[in-house]
Amino acid sequence: MIYLDNAATTPMSAVAISAMTQVMQETYGNPSSIHSHGRQAGKLLREARQDLASLLGTKPQHLFFTAGGTESNNTAIIGHCLRHQNLGKHIITTAIEHHSVLEPIEYLVENFGFEVTILQPINQEISAQQVQEALRDDTILVSTMYANNETGTLLPISEIGELLKQHQAAYHVDAVQAVGKVPIFPETLGIDFLSASAHKFHGPKGIGFLYSATMDFDSYLHGGDQEQKKRAGTENLPAIVGMVAALKEALEKQEQHFKEVEELKDVFLHEMTGADYYLNQGKIQLPYVLNIGFPGQKNDLLLLRLDLAGISISTGSACTAGIVQISHVLEAFYGPESHRLHESVRISISPQNTIQEMKQLAETLKEIIGG
Repeated sequence: MIYLDNAATTPMSAVAISAMTQVMQETYGNPSSIHSHGRQAGKLLREARQDLASLLGTKPQHLFFTAGGTESNNTAIIGHCLRHQNLGKHIITTAIEHHSVLEPIEYLVENFGFEVTILQPINQEISAQQVQEALRDDTILVSTMYANNETGTLLPISEIGELLKQHQAAYHVDAVQAVGKVPIFPETLGIDFLSASAHKFHGPKGIGFLYSATMDFDSYLHGGDQEQKKRAGTENLPAIVGMVAALKEALEKQEQHFKEVEELKDVFLHEMTGADYYLNQGKIQLPYVLNIGFPGQKNDLLLLRLDLAGISISTGSACTAGIVQISHVLEAFYGPESHRLHESVRISISPQNTIQEMKQLAETLKEIIGG
């Protein structure tokens, strides 16, 4: 079996599994309890938050733990906009965002009278100039992803962050596909909110974090004082420790992993020489995600035939798993009538993949499309 759907989720690293196992066996107290078992758990929680802050170049009080990217995105978008709607009700985002960004914004529009400007990609790119042109006096939030989950395209985060320093609008960055793959320091980049999810960088599922520069937003989980009263509920300590261990390892090996994944991608494309295909990508992108199309080949049938051959890839967002839906990202790139929407698949690579696996994928694909 060959797994090449790492943008959907990654296999857990041995480091993360080991860290979690130790916590589950030895530190089972509630971090909020005042007895010795609770104090031991609380100490681990504080250490994990401090370690995470060090990795991001920030302070522990700017971080709190969530159930993952979706919760982090919803919290930042809805929490900030409802808290600051007295300053305006205009939001800027892009057409290529994950649904966990687009749908909270739609919720605010439909239920609270917010307005949204959705930037369309130009030549598969979103520019800081587009953001600048869309800014209004009543804009209170700009929300963009760091790297697109379907194509790997990178957005101009630092340029947008610099632009917004002169504006009241907060900057939210969905960095789910980028954290662990590139160094990210939100304070240097001018980011006000940053979302991440552990299972995208070989950590456990069901845990993530949100960076907030000010912690000035409405929370919608109530019932306890955990996480600076921003996220009620007993902390998932094993998952938190596993996430931080996974991120630490990922960043320590970031340059090595980046080069390894670039090589794997290059090997695959070299092996595809002579085959009829096209790539869906911007000028600047991460090597971890490769969106590729095959003229005349239906992507749902292609996925099925690859699965029968023991190879797992996808068409795009895992949040529509079980149904092959038209990619809203590719639709934004090429329009609703483009044949690419029905011919394209996503291959997402991790350092755990091998050169032999990439060669086997290319060989299998050429057999399928040649037949």
